[in-house]
Amino acid sequence: MQMLLKRPVVIGCCLWITGYALALYTELRWLSLMTSALLLAALIVIYALRLPGRQPLCALLLVGVAYGYFQWTDQRNVSALLPLAQQMTLDGSEVTLLGRFSSPVTVDGDRASFTMEAESIRFPDTEAFPLGGESVQVSLRLLQQEQQAVASGWRRGDALTLHGTLRSPSPARNFGGFDYRRYLRLHHTHWLLSAKGVDQAQVEPAAARISVVQLLRWNDELRGALSRRMDLIFPAPQAGFMKSMLIGQTDDLDPDRFQQFSELGLTHILAISGLNIAVFLGVCIWIMRRLKLAKETYLLICIWLLPFYILLTGASPSIVRAGLMSIIALYAARRGLFKDVLHIMAIVAWIMLLWDPYFLLDVSFQLSFLVTLGLIVGVQRVNDLFIPWIPSSIIRNTASITLVSQMVSFPVSIYYFNQFSLLSWLANAVLVPVISLIVFPAGLLALVLGIVYVPAGKSIGLLISWLNEVIFWMTDKLQHLNQFKMLWPSPSLPWIAFYYAFLILLYVLCQRLSQDAGGEPPIILVSVKDKKNVNLSKWFVCATGGFLLLLWMGYSPERFNRSGLVQFIDVGQGDAILIRTPYGKHILVDGGGTLTFRKPGETWKIRKDPYEVGQKLLVPLLKKRGVHQLDLVVLTHEDADHSGGLQAVIAQMPVKQFLFNGTLKPGASIEKLFDTLLKQKVPLLPANVSNWIQIDPLTRLQVLFPLERDNRPLEIVKEQNAQSVVFLLEMQGTRWLFTGDMEKESEAVVVDYLKEHPSLIDLDQHINHKVDVLKIAHHGSKTSTTPGWLAYWKPSWAVISVGSMNGYGHPAPDVLRRLEENEVQVLRTDRMGEVQLEVRKDGIYSRIKIMD
Repeated sequence: MQMLLKRPVVIGCCLWITGYALALYTELRWLSLMTSALLLAALIVIYALRLPGRQPLCALLLVGVAYGYFQWTDQRNVSALLPLAQQMTLDGSEVTLLGRFSSPVTVDGDRASFTMEAESIRFPDTEAFPLGGESVQVSLRLLQQEQQAVASGWRRGDALTLHGTLRSPSPARNFGGFDYRRYLRLHHTHWLLSAKGVDQAQVEPAAARISVVQLLRWNDELRGALSRRMDLIFPAPQAGFMKSMLIGQTDDLDPDRFQQFSELGLTHILAISGLNIAVFLGVCIWIMRRLKLAKETYLLICIWLLPFYILLTGASPSIVRAGLMSIIALYAARRGLFKDVLHIMAIVAWIMLLWDPYFLLDVSFQLSFLVTLGLIVGVQRVNDLFIPWIPSSIIRNTASITLVSQMVSFPVSIYYFNQFSLLSWLANAVLVPVISLIVFPAGLLALVLGIVYVPAGKSIGLLISWLNEVIFWMTDKLQHLNQFKMLWPSPSLPWIAFYYAFLILLYVLCQRLSQDAGGEPPIILVSVKDKKNVNLSKWFVCATGGFLLLLWMGYSPERFNRSGLVQFIDVGQGDAILIRTPYGKHILVDGGGTLTFRKPGETWKIRKDPYEVGQKLLVPLLKKRGVHQLDLVVLTHEDADHSGGLQAVIAQMPVKQFLFNGTLKPGASIEKLFDTLLKQKVPLLPANVSNWIQIDPLTRLQVLFPLERDNRPLEIVKEQNAQSVVFLLEMQGTRWLFTGDMEKESEAVVVDYLKEHPSLIDLDQHINHKVDVLKIAHHGSKTSTTPGWLAYWKPSWAVISVGSMNGYGHPAPDVLRRLEENEVQVLRTDRMGEVQLEVRKDGIYSRIKIMD
């Protein structure tokens, strides 16, 4: 506390962030920019007059100023089309935009994407409506391979007239899922424009004149030139890795490599940050010292080089933070001013938050400042604690840096990424020094030499590639040690606050205990209030126990929740159903998937990192919801819209058993899925009619189809709908029927079989064969859900997993009509987003994400 009182700028920055945080969760409309200006004036007057009690009052006023500033900024972040949107439906309108490119054009397969600064918009049969430079995100589908070269030739600042379809960004359609609408809004973008073919765009190159746009164009061209040169210098598999590390360009980074580094807590190596700034400055200063330049001269050169380096590496929040801090520190060193790192960090944070308050919500900003704060405040203190135990200063410093950075970043990391490796500390301790002291400087040298003479750079690039292969080999080995991987649900904000409180308390107690290292009797704390003596060791044990209890609760917060939950995840045109039983077992039924229709000769359309339901949607949701393992995965059948997402699930999450229909559909994706299952040694269970399978004391499962009871050889079946696994689930007194994509013929077979074998599903207890919830087969297709099927099961609820705006006409009007005639309450993911049905002792309760 004494340290903070000596740093008013740091306190002010903390109060400013507090005001922003309050504005995020509350709304006081009377607090506007004018009100904030008046509060700021009052703060200055009170402080200048040195009135009694001015410090707490000024602190409160500063929080109010920040609150009003954030709220004013947020209220101004609206589309210029808002008045029109209130009068008419704009979503899906065919429009013409006039403006200019405000970002580089990224070409990936058959898609070109960029941001457009739109000056005006024209609807059919109307005059142009001014937009005032509003940002619009554009996705242009390329129709021929030759169009890739055309789109790649467009540059930032070029004038553009574009015809396309205007759409509003989609919000999160699943609870806790990625909210694209919110993400774009935080980047001041409110609309998407999709177009087909470069002939929809009329582009005029911008006139060459000195301006900010022209400087950014030069920067884009330089980044592109460096990227192409690195393709020549480094071997193909490693060029993307080196581009990410040296210039912050991640387009060519192998997604599997990124996933590997992410699981080991090494993504900061791939993101340009303070480490890169430090090495860059170190290399520059070393060179200039060898050239015998004066200190004032090389410090000034470094100050001017840093803005260039920030732009060259992409200007992410982390590199901006590190660059600005370095510029201020270099300026202070050149002028001989007092350098306080905490003050410098607070000044930079304040500048960035004034420039864009939304930086506060950026994970890169949060982690960058949080880890920097931890290193500034904690490393030396933890280092002092290690002195009696680790005599080597190098090992002690490495241990302190690793421990502090890991402990400080842990809550934020699991909040956003929901995973933590117990080997992360080892990977960071071993690999970060190697990469920062060898690979990164050598990579810079190779790039500089390669610009002058490619073979010279290539020779060094070859040496670096050998070291990179060793690094990749080590990360591969560490990643495959699955027993050290931990999946964490996203913690609540109170949990994060308690985590840091315990961390501070444990440090204080460790510090006090370290003073007793000479074998003296235990230190006694004296309470001023009641004068009782308290044993410090017992306090430490209690604090450690409380901290471990907090971690235990955070790891599995639903441990004592005895309600069941069935979650019909919105994966578009497909099925993915997650079931959490009352005793915490998890069952995943199907995994969604993306249907692709590609003709021979269209390999140019393949994207480097295409959208894949399992990797991009399903796995992050499972992790965020605290699914540590899947006790059972049920693949009803092997069509892509049910099986496609399971590859990522099996690869990244522990699976105890896999139930499938006992057939094999020809195709590379299914072969890869089963190959992964075999490598993971997951038991494969061909489905057949059997007795009830007990999942937990309140949950059991019964397969109703396929009907074959005996072991049968694996069949090759191309048409899979009629082979769908159908099963009945009983959970806490409720009945659920899951049907895959079964068709009416299969429905009739199941009903006839159950009539002949009534004891199979305990009909003595359920005379009316009634189920509480029926999952409608085949997304509501007319080929299933017959009148006889509904009459037999008499469901109270029906859930249809179906994609919005699907091209199949699902759900069929006849199916909806039959459900209505049977008085079945219908829930559908195309109109409601994710559907959750919670099973409590007193019934079933529904929760939906989006209303129609």
